[in-house]
Amino acid sequence: MADNTITVVGNITRDPELKFLNSGQAAVRLSIAVNRRWQNRQTQEWEERVSYFEVTGYGPMAENAANSLTKGTRVIVTGRLEQRSWETPDGDKRSIIEINADEIAPSLRYATAVVNKTPRPEGGNFQSSGRTAAPRTNEPSSYAFDEEPF
Repeated sequence: MADNTITVVGNITRDPELKFLNSGQAAVRLSIAVNRRWQNRQTQEWEERVSYFEVTGYGPMAENAANSLTKGTRVIVTGRLEQRSWETPDGDKRSIIEINADEIAPSLRYATAVVNKTPRPEGGNFQSSGRTAAPRTNEPSSYAFDEEPF
């Protein structure tokens, strides 16, 4: 069985963007910068490279992330790499590889956090902001929605 799990730690580059899909499910998008620093063995100089990753998350986690995280927050994201393609109104074909998050959490390496558990009604259906989140499936999230999330 092929596994496509990725974990990245980085800083949020802009405030998370929250929206609700036609189905009523919450969706969040954020971008994180992951810095890699090393010492060049030939010059003994420190070098750095930054990689940027787009992250999407759905359901209650999306709302919690949007309400809890801001630009500059160091986060840990675990999820799956997914490629999404679309066509612009001008007919140009576009594609992006993004992380579809299973978990988004603040890093406690350089910060503290206060955890507030969100209430869940009995029966497992989470309701927030007057909207009901769609049940999570094993299908890639792009199959569960009737429009592009962002």
